[in-house]
Amino acid sequence: MKERFAITPKKLFLIDCLGALLSTFFLFVVLKGFEEYFGMPKDVLNYLAAIAFAFFLYSFTCYYFLKQNWKIFLSIIISVNLLYTLLTLSLVIYHLKSLTPLGITYFVVEMILVVGLVSIEIRTVMTHPN
Repeated sequence: MKERFAITPKKLFLIDCLGALLSTFFLFVVLKGFEEYFGMPKDVLNYLAAIAFAFFLYSFTCYYFLKQNWKIFLSIIISVNLLYTLLTLSLVIYHLKSLTPLGITYFVVEMILVVGLVSIEIRTVMTHPN
């Protein structure tokens, strides 16, 4: 029964690519279009959206084409997701005075979701056979 609810590496790449696509949309369309409600400068949002879109392409490619040796590829996305979270945290701290409560909430929720996904990905790498 427990195996039925296990997240496979392939599903993790799909979840990661969909999350990255959603982040790209929010950063490039929603937050950028309503900058006054969030407070993060548009150029910063463009860079974050570009990074998120690159993650989407990577994870989608892994999901679609990867058949074996997935651990190294999942380890790469774990590393870049953690770096992205640190970058986001740094930018939030740097732009804290211009961020609105809504902007702070968005970035905190995004970081929590990414770290939650990373913890699942780490568990998967450590417990699944290759």
